[in-house]
Amino acid sequence: MKKATICLMLTILIGCCIAGCSVKDDNPFYNTKTFVLVHGAWQASYVWEAVKKELELKGQKVVVVELPAHGNDTTSPATVSVDLYAKTVIAAINGIKGKVILVGHSMGGVVVSSVAEKIPERIQKLIYIGAFVPSNGQSLLDLALQDKQSHLGPNLIPSKDQLTLDVAHDSIVSIFCQDAPKVVQQLVLDRYRAEPAIPFTNKVTLTAANFGKVDKYYIHTLMDHAIGADLQDQMVAAANITKLYSINTGHCPFLSQPDEVTRLLLTISQ
Repeated sequence: MKKATICLMLTILIGCCIAGCSVKDDNPFYNTKTFVLVHGAWQASYVWEAVKKELELKGQKVVVVELPAHGNDTTSPATVSVDLYAKTVIAAINGIKGKVILVGHSMGGVVVSSVAEKIPERIQKLIYIGAFVPSNGQSLLDLALQDKQSHLGPNLIPSKDQLTLDVAHDSIVSIFCQDAPKVVQQLVLDRYRAEPAIPFTNKVTLTAANFGKVDKYYIHTLMDHAIGADLQDQMVAAANITKLYSINTGHCPFLSQPDEVTRLLLTISQ
């Protein structure tokens, strides 16, 4: 009887251990963080859906920001600026307790840089994914004009009133998501809208006292047709970012390899 009881207890103990190991395998990251994700130009919050879902399955908190005049937002392009974008992100962060991990893609890199300057105490880590990283006094346009590898320039179409920039529609996929599944490429085309032009010319103010003290990381997009590899290297060096990662994708890795983007974000967050 005693032997049977001991065997039963051992069976239960082993079962608990196996269950515990299973939980660890499924959830290898235990520290819950809050990620705030900011999209880039010609896109909207929908691009983060797969990564958001995967992060939440790993027990993380995620807030995705839709910038004014993007997606379903009806703000007039005539009224938007980098400052308005930054205020939108700050408003989202103000609704969150504690520090956040702020992630910016492409044009969103300029936005999150501005946010980090304004509220550095709220940013635990600042992560750029294939993003523009301005220096003090620079605009996105200042950086883009230095890019000799980007496919964007010849395919840009300004509106008559100069308030928006369009991209030649037959080049959208090849520039932004050439490596994404066909169904995702079609989603990008279906959700596409012209980009407000004014924020491209807004110069940002960044200081060592604020922006300089935020912990920064950069994820290089190695097959990027929108922001060339040389410019990515140049911006990273100018910003003294030394914590570097890379992903073998086009401009939008969250569309082509959301699993890998999730893995990288979780790795950096710990």
